[in-house]
Amino acid sequence: MIPAILPTYNRAPLNFVKGEGTWLIEADGRRFLDLGAGIAVNALGHAHPGLVAALTAQAETLWHVSNLYHIGPQEKLAEMLVAATFADTVFFTNSGTESCELAVKMARKYFFDAGQPERVEILTFSGSFHGRSAAGIAAAGSEKMTHGFGPLLPGFRHLPFGNHEALQGAIDDRTAAILVEPIQGEGGILPLPDVCLKGLRELCDANGILLILDEVQCGMGRTGKLFAHEWAGIAPDIMMVAKGIGGGFPLGAVLATEDAASGMTAGTHGSTYGGNPLACAVGCAVMEAVTAPGFLEEVTARAGQFRQGLEGLVAEYPSVFSAVRGSGLMLGIVCAAPNMDVVNAGYGAEVLMVPAADNVVRLLPPLNISEAEVAEALSRLRATAETVQAHAA
Repeated sequence: MIPAILPTYNRAPLNFVKGEGTWLIEADGRRFLDLGAGIAVNALGHAHPGLVAALTAQAETLWHVSNLYHIGPQEKLAEMLVAATFADTVFFTNSGTESCELAVKMARKYFFDAGQPERVEILTFSGSFHGRSAAGIAAAGSEKMTHGFGPLLPGFRHLPFGNHEALQGAIDDRTAAILVEPIQGEGGILPLPDVCLKGLRELCDANGILLILDEVQCGMGRTGKLFAHEWAGIAPDIMMVAKGIGGGFPLGAVLATEDAASGMTAGTHGSTYGGNPLACAVGCAVMEAVTAPGFLEEVTARAGQFRQGLEGLVAEYPSVFSAVRGSGLMLGIVCAAPNMDVVNAGYGAEVLMVPAADNVVRLLPPLNISEAEVAEALSRLRATAETVQAHAA
């Protein structure tokens, strides 16, 4: 008999009842060090006092009115994002998936209004992940994502990740945009080198097409910059944001230049919940924390400490770990053993990791993880490796 909750998840045998900063407390009282942060969502950890205060204050005044009216916290958050980024305008969504849908619509509407309605094709890359909506799975194109869900939404061309010649050869008079993650998350923590990101910007400019960046997982301070593309010194035309922007409260956004967003006039897109007062009040508190003086420098410092320790574990346990990759606190350990063996052994060591493609485990801790907690994380990962190694012997 089918359970009350649709069985689309392979859930771990854990039931967390409370969170405190970088820690999650199981119903039986065990304390787990959370290196997943709800898949890069809890940017400031669990029950952060600033976010609790912002949500509580807003909950006592106004929950929801819909976008039929002006929403003060939404306007404040939009102004904060515009001031801190390349963007001239922001549309708020509830998730990264919804942000993908609007980014695709925005790019196609741009060319329709420019008198080039044939430009509808968006170039994407193998290993990508852009959500689980019709547009999202069509954009990713992998068999794992699309099997059984045809016919797929047309208008996407899938290219090998890192193949520059294939990319240049794919651009034609139907191309509207290139859509790429600066760091592939689900794909296995694969960073796009800065030189390649610069090359994509130049290629888009040379061909008069738009660059869409998916920073749903790698944005909001995760790499030590507010957004990952800043390391390359470039800016997109359209950017998808979610996960960390709400610090655990459902919130997403699409950021765009005035030119790229020019086709999105009244009535072309909408959302009942998107940008509601509760979400945006929390989003403002997240932005204030992440852009506070010294915050991102501390992320970089903790990332350096963590990465150095992980490199040591790779050298110490070559039968379990083979490499470290990523940027900032978006790190991946390429496993020599099956990655799910590592994740499952981590439960015994009371440390949480997130699996990804390419036999990788993701380490995506809260951005405010402390120096002592990074040291504890490395200790628990060592215990995890000992367990995996012992079972393989």
